[in-house]
Amino acid sequence: MSKVNFFSGQQLPLEMHKVRIIQKLNLLPIEQRRQAIEGAGYNTFLLQNSDVFLDMLTDSGVNAMSDRQQAAMLIADDAYAGSATFTRLHDKLAEIFGMQYFLPAHQGRAAEHILGQALVRPGTLVPMNYHFTTSKAHITARGGDVLELIGEAGLQVTSDEPFKGDLDMAALRRVVEQHGAEKIAYVRVEAGTNLIGGQPVSLENFREISEYCRAQGVLSVLDASLLADNLYFNKTREPQCRDLSIPEITRAIADCFDIIYFSARKLGFGRGGGICVRDETLYKLMRGLVPMYEGFLTYGGMSVREMEAITVGLDETMDEDMINQGPQFIAHMINELQARGIPVITPAGGLGAHLDAMRFLPHVPQAQYPAGALAAALYVASGVRGMERGTLSEQRDADGVEPLANMELVRLALPRRVFTLSQVNYAIDRIDWLYHQRDLIGGLRFVEEPEILRFFYGRLAPVGDWVDELVAAFRADLGSSL
Repeated sequence: MSKVNFFSGQQLPLEMHKVRIIQKLNLLPIEQRRQAIEGAGYNTFLLQNSDVFLDMLTDSGVNAMSDRQQAAMLIADDAYAGSATFTRLHDKLAEIFGMQYFLPAHQGRAAEHILGQALVRPGTLVPMNYHFTTSKAHITARGGDVLELIGEAGLQVTSDEPFKGDLDMAALRRVVEQHGAEKIAYVRVEAGTNLIGGQPVSLENFREISEYCRAQGVLSVLDASLLADNLYFNKTREPQCRDLSIPEITRAIADCFDIIYFSARKLGFGRGGGICVRDETLYKLMRGLVPMYEGFLTYGGMSVREMEAITVGLDETMDEDMINQGPQFIAHMINELQARGIPVITPAGGLGAHLDAMRFLPHVPQAQYPAGALAAALYVASGVRGMERGTLSEQRDADGVEPLANMELVRLALPRRVFTLSQVNYAIDRIDWLYHQRDLIGGLRFVEEPEILRFFYGRLAPVGDWVDELVAAFRADLGSSL
């Protein structure tokens, strides 16, 4: 049982764990928060964690480990070669995904680098349901082109469509017919789609992609970093999955792909990643790149302690009472924000709650980064750190032209087993306050703009004096002690 009905009739998510180790949090007064965001160049990535109250920047590498994971770290075998730790991780992945070959890497983008080096050539194409920032960067760095083939529903901010992450099969057929199968490096599917609200992909869509790719002789690749949330949505939203166990759904998805890669900073609740491969020839094609860029084939740049934790974390991912926690808390947050009239991405997806900055701040032009401005304003108003997922997360093309993102989102990630319901409700309350002050919030402009992955370490400044006005409104309403 994962929810509880109180006698008031309200249904709330219930933590299916107890807290045994804690870290103290710090909620700075608003003037110090204002100084902190100014010092960070209005980029939440550059905030010091000691200045953050609730860190909803990401779920990557910040999920809480279980007691079983902590215990497993004590039996790690640190042999450089032939490590029993590697064998345990390899065998667990083979059990879950049904693939006999595994290449370890220190995290998901390292796996993307190896895939790019091995499979992408200048002029080749990588169709996908939607890009992720690092996946696109590795492909374009090799001279390939990304083709986003998300279905029409995927770009609708509000929708009742349960699987907005589905790839448009008609579009995929047109691409292959137009360019030829030999021009396709691989088809990449992300489950679920990070940049458009953590929206899941259906098992039916996975199977359609698999059948078509195999008929055309095209490689199919699954980014399984957010698979845990996707499995929950398959189980609860897809009729054909309702009578299947989580391991059965997982294997059904895995059977659709030639290659599965993942960040264990998300999937497995550790710090690492890797590539699972079905075919020995493909495995050998990539094998030499691991010791060249990552580490030996039995650790790939990971700590063996983390590898032991990942093995247990993967096992825990097969537990429905574990994987339902994130989606149910996210759904609670989305429902509460919707009830207050606050614009969010619907239906609730995985990874986190997503604020729609274009409707939250319709007066701020996209060229002034409304999602980045909203993330900075939220930190000032609450101490909550979220992440911009919009135009700021794009990068300029070779001619210096800045593409405008399809969506302007502020992602409020909910790492697994980290926040309590009262903390989530605090964030909801502060977002509500900020929504009532939304006319005060202005845009941002770059003062230091890196060429690559600028959202990580670029610095910005407010357009106008809106931050002063926001702080004044906060003091007038709530006092300076929060």
